[in-house]
Amino acid sequence: MMRLIPVLLFLCCFFVKAQQNPTANDSSLIKLDEVILSAKVIFGSKFVAKNRTGSAYYISPEEIKKFNYTDVNRTLRSVPGVNVYEEDGFGLRPNISLRGTSPERSAKITLMEDGVLIAPAPYSAPSAYYFPTIARMQAVEILKGSSQVQFGPYTTGGAINMISTEVPDTFEIFLNSSYGSFQSGRVHAQLGDSRKNFGYSVEYLNYNSNGFKDLDNGANTGFDKNDLVAKFKVNTNPEAKIGQAFELKFQYSDENSNETYLGLTQEDFDANPFRRYAGSQEDEMTTEHIQFMGTHTLDFSDNFRITTTGYINDFSRNWYKVDFVTINGEREGIGSIFGNPTDFAPYIDLVTGASNSGADDTLNARNNNRDYYSTGLQTKLDYHWNGENTFHDLEIGLRYHFDEEDRFQWIDDYAMVDGDMQLVNAGIPGTNANRISDARAFASYAMYKIKYKDLTLTPGIRYENITLRRKDYGNNDVDRTSVDLAERENKVDVFIPGIGFNYNFQNLSVFGGVHKGFSPPSNQPDEDPEESVNYELGTRFSYAGVSGEIVGFYNDYSNLLGSDLAATGGTGSLDQFNAGEVKVQGIELLLNYNFLEKNETLQMPFTFGYTLTDTEFLNTFGSENDIWGEVTAGDELPYISKHQFNAQLSLEHEKFEINLSGRYNGQFRTEAGSGSIPQDELVASNFIMDLGGRYRINPHIALTANVINLLDESYAVARVPAGLRPGHPFGIYAGLELRY
Repeated sequence: MMRLIPVLLFLCCFFVKAQQNPTANDSSLIKLDEVILSAKVIFGSKFVAKNRTGSAYYISPEEIKKFNYTDVNRTLRSVPGVNVYEEDGFGLRPNISLRGTSPERSAKITLMEDGVLIAPAPYSAPSAYYFPTIARMQAVEILKGSSQVQFGPYTTGGAINMISTEVPDTFEIFLNSSYGSFQSGRVHAQLGDSRKNFGYSVEYLNYNSNGFKDLDNGANTGFDKNDLVAKFKVNTNPEAKIGQAFELKFQYSDENSNETYLGLTQEDFDANPFRRYAGSQEDEMTTEHIQFMGTHTLDFSDNFRITTTGYINDFSRNWYKVDFVTINGEREGIGSIFGNPTDFAPYIDLVTGASNSGADDTLNARNNNRDYYSTGLQTKLDYHWNGENTFHDLEIGLRYHFDEEDRFQWIDDYAMVDGDMQLVNAGIPGTNANRISDARAFASYAMYKIKYKDLTLTPGIRYENITLRRKDYGNNDVDRTSVDLAERENKVDVFIPGIGFNYNFQNLSVFGGVHKGFSPPSNQPDEDPEESVNYELGTRFSYAGVSGEIVGFYNDYSNLLGSDLAATGGTGSLDQFNAGEVKVQGIELLLNYNFLEKNETLQMPFTFGYTLTDTEFLNTFGSENDIWGEVTAGDELPYISKHQFNAQLSLEHEKFEINLSGRYNGQFRTEAGSGSIPQDELVASNFIMDLGGRYRINPHIALTANVINLLDESYAVARVPAGLRPGHPFGIYAGLELRY
């Protein structure tokens, strides 16, 4: 960060000097009007996001519609500071990093839907095996940098809040359907209305595909996913002395996907990146998610509001997939096999179907059967007042939360016979993993904002009190009689302070801050949490038609935590370990320009975003069951691209719009290391272009089209969980949109 600060100060001075002689057409930065925001949102609009004391980004409804994406990875890539690695090509289970946090299963960022924690078990098992469907979202908010004290428990990289479709203000019917490559289809419909004292909305989304991978036996490699959301709200009359409103939200989703952890060897990937081995023919993920959420709002005045939300999330899933291979009685995990295919060539041959099973040779498919439950009650108090030259805002939040993960797993054994998997031994449920992990957490925060003329300061502090427990009944007590019960517990008590600032000049603002980064530990006794001190300094500017933002950040980890995840080639125990000191630093750049700003009929907006992320371990350790591998001081973190950028150009008319997006994802290493990347640890860089279009026949009917991977680039996205995995190939989709 010390090297970045002079660069940023120079840029700030340059733009300040430029304002001494601005052109007549320059638009000054918007000054923040002070409003009380809904508890369901972080900032609620681009207007507010651009005036926060920390780095923030708001993906508006208009931006989401441009490409008609169902893949959250593609939606988020336009945001500087966001780093993702793909897995299935459709974004079913994303791996998201903010400012260099560990990306595995998005477990190190605070994920929310409508302001409520949405990971399956946010404290005890945060890995995002459930992720809300981006296609049904109205907007997405990404908060990075300072002012993190409002959202936790993961405060290092930032928070992502997905805002579901709101109840419409007037009667509205909406239908969006599309169909295209790989027999992929989507139907999205909503019906809603609002009257004086009540409103409602019912929304349904289905999207499905036969998949773009080629299973050796010709079977389907796609998925089918359903989403249903219903909202009902009641409210007092607008003239009521104390305004009240209550909204009830119900959400249900299910998924059936023929997804696997098995990838490809380098040789097979080079020959056909879309092949799927015969050993994955039985792999299947089935899920069901239910949410109930009730939100009550009390408006005592224009300056004082209390919002209280109760929520229940219930998620069950069974990812049935080959996890081990046994030859001559010797069992090996697929992560180890594909990490060293030469030494494990006989195991690879059994997986691919190149050889048949001998007497003691089996493919071992694990029923990763788990139930998740999270529930809580949170309330937020917001009060603001004005002085002669000042504005004051006090925000206080409280939350009590409970969540748990219940593992009840078993393994089935298959023989491979002429490319066909034949069941030879059905396992007994509960004999592979039989345990319950839970967490109880009380969280509170207070943030005070004071604005004096053009200077805004936001000091705040967060408090988390967490108790994490595990009850392991053992593999021999499937009835859970507690005859061989092993229990453990870990407690955490932490204060998380932070402060941010923003100063507005005429066409420029300078902002920055410092805050404590925190991630909860696991339930291993006496394990320390992940902690860091995070700094940022940036500027937002508008000059000569160009508006944008440049930010430098520095995250100084005193204790980085690693996790043993099957998704990264580990055993899946979720046990964590201390990785010690790490530094992550970088620059985020965002530029906006309209080439046809003065044209009355056509607009041509252009957006460019760039992220530099530089990472370094500061000590040496071993982590053979994790994505990091053996680590030496000076090594870079794996699965984080050092360079990435996204450019988007649109042509917009009252009747039509055409949107072109190009994104570059730099190469990254799959194990910690330094210097040149060994070929077997390399995921090469790629440049992918997407195209989206819309033609409005009239105000109610529009035709849509989009192309994924316009140049049909074949590229690898990861080498975990077990072998190389491809990105989405060329795909073209067309649809119809109706709105009344």
